[in-house]
Amino acid sequence: MLRANKIAIDDIYVPAARRRALDADAVRALAEDILENGLKIPILVRHDGKRHVLVEGMHRLEAARSLGETEIDAFLVQARKH
Repeated sequence: MLRANKIAIDDIYVPAARRRALDADAVRALAEDILENGLKIPILVRHDGKRHVLVEGMHRLEAARSLGETEIDAFLVQARKH
């Protein structure tokens, strides 16, 4: 079973292709839900040298960032490079 780790939001790299798909309305809705219920599902990241690369959870990451969070729960996974 995977164990979530706290990772600094500023240490997570989001590939440009993923950033283009960002939906501001989805981020706002997720931020409201996180305020009410907490983060239910950690994001997925892979380790790449000195940084973490986002694999899944861009809207959750940006919602947490918009709330002023400095860390987020994340599962560290083995994933192919895009």
